[in-house]
Amino acid sequence: MSESRMLPVPDGLDGARVDAGVAKLLGLSRTVVADAAAAGGIRLDGQPVGKSDRLGAGSMLEVEWASPRTAEIVPIEVPELTIIHDEADFVVIDKPVGVAAHPSLGWDGPTVLGALAAAGFRISTSGQPERQGIVHRLDAGTSGLMVVAKSERAYTHLKRAFKERTVDKVYHAAVQGHPDPLAGTIDAPIGRHPGSSWKFAVTSDGKPSVTHYETIEAFRRGALLEVHLETGRTHQIRVHMAAQRHPCIGDPLYGGDPQLAAKLDLTRQWLHAVELGFTHPGSGEHVVFRTEYPSDLAHSLELLREGLI
Repeated sequence: MSESRMLPVPDGLDGARVDAGVAKLLGLSRTVVADAAAAGGIRLDGQPVGKSDRLGAGSMLEVEWASPRTAEIVPIEVPELTIIHDEADFVVIDKPVGVAAHPSLGWDGPTVLGALAAAGFRISTSGQPERQGIVHRLDAGTSGLMVVAKSERAYTHLKRAFKERTVDKVYHAAVQGHPDPLAGTIDAPIGRHPGSSWKFAVTSDGKPSVTHYETIEAFRRGALLEVHLETGRTHQIRVHMAAQRHPCIGDPLYGGDPQLAAKLDLTRQWLHAVELGFTHPGSGEHVVFRTEYPSDLAHSLELLREGLI
């Protein structure tokens, strides 16, 4: 099935990229818009345009796109997923690698919501059915702490906290080389990579993104960093460290050396959410949760410390 719309481009989107402007105008994802453009389904004044072309105010826009199917929560047991804290309003989990936050089209692996459903957890919040309770996300290839809202009160409170940047998000990342300076702040906007629909990059028209880092340990082939996120863009740590020419070890998508990863027995990026702090939605007290490294990251870290690689 497909849907279509015809409408003039408003003044506020004059000069905007087709994928960004149409997504904003029609409430579609940029992936859906990019697919529509690739199929010749987007026209300006009758002429087909690509996703990176620019919109012109007053031009007649015609869009035809494939109606997305609805992703569903499939209960799947994930024994490696650990419950760190559980109460009426929310649950804090330690997410293992290989698990997505919520269902999405194109992902057929386990999800946090599916694992919680299989374990008997009930999530009662608003929002899209397949994303109920999700107030922030971790990449499938990143492990560590996530909080999932179980009540409407917690969902509203935590969504606002993440939006207003009052949540303390601390990660540890092992990167190639030694950052110079050893501690600092990376303030660089992040947007879609111009050459890839699933990759991100530092771009002049990206969203504001701020990453604070500090070197914990230095090794012959890399360094272990503690990272505090001020913003929460997709792939933010991976993109910012790659932009500094210090990609996360085990992250070939952003320039990680696959040979180094193989020597460390590492099959994913060395990135773990170790600490999460926020104001309790009920009591108003500041609560902090912490977790340890999973076995694969701990093993590769020991190999780095031995200095034989």
